[in-house]
Amino acid sequence: MLSVLREIGGRLFEELKSERGQAETGELPTGAAGDKTHHIDRRAEDIILNGLKALGEPLTVISEEAGIVELNGGGKTVLVDPVDGSRNAVAGIPFYCTSIAVADGPRLGDVGLAYVINLANGDEFWAAKGGGAFLNGSAIATQQDDILRLVAYEAHTPGRDTPKVMPLLSQARKARCFGATALDLAYLASGAVSVMAIPSLSRSFDFAGGWLLVREAGGIFTNIEGNGLEEVELGLKHISTVLASGNVELHKKALGFLGRSD
Repeated sequence: MLSVLREIGGRLFEELKSERGQAETGELPTGAAGDKTHHIDRRAEDIILNGLKALGEPLTVISEEAGIVELNGGGKTVLVDPVDGSRNAVAGIPFYCTSIAVADGPRLGDVGLAYVINLANGDEFWAAKGGGAFLNGSAIATQQDDILRLVAYEAHTPGRDTPKVMPLLSQARKARCFGATALDLAYLASGAVSVMAIPSLSRSFDFAGGWLLVREAGGIFTNIEGNGLEEVELGLKHISTVLASGNVELHKKALGFLGRSD
């Protein structure tokens, strides 16, 4: 399955290059998850679905645009965010990705394989449960000390979300809102980001791949209250806040600054 996902990623990287900076005019359609669908989203989803279909295995795909798609009768769950950060992509900002997670059951804890590709530069992240996390084939690990070097966050509604995480951001040496959750989490897994916070409810396909990458790289992943997410159901609904950290001490600090206990 990993080799198939990497083949799909290679096609995405090559075929979507021309889409960057291509803003669209007129009313955009709405995908199954409720967000506006750009042309790059549709192209990416078509490439992914065709690649998975060619595998010949029974799969149940949950994708941001198409919703639930049964391939070859349905089977293992495959969560797909065709383009995470599509607004960055159409604006010409080189920070957007594809995220794919494969699960043997209906809950986040059942995710056993994750693949994230940075569509701007081709960086490939992947993780297998019990097998570690990798960037372009080299093993990666999260930040090991407890210094809040860089805190990333996602603000779906800035006026509402940013104040919720400001106590944490104010303690960081640097803070960034990059605009692509899966890629934020992938770089946290590689040690580049100390903590990632999402104070509003997110969908499982937004963070499922990142959940496994962070865990396999040695990090901690909970909701913003400090509770584990293993029992979260996989689907299209906005279902959980997110707080991910490079290690236990960073997570304790983050929870403390946010007014939560560990």
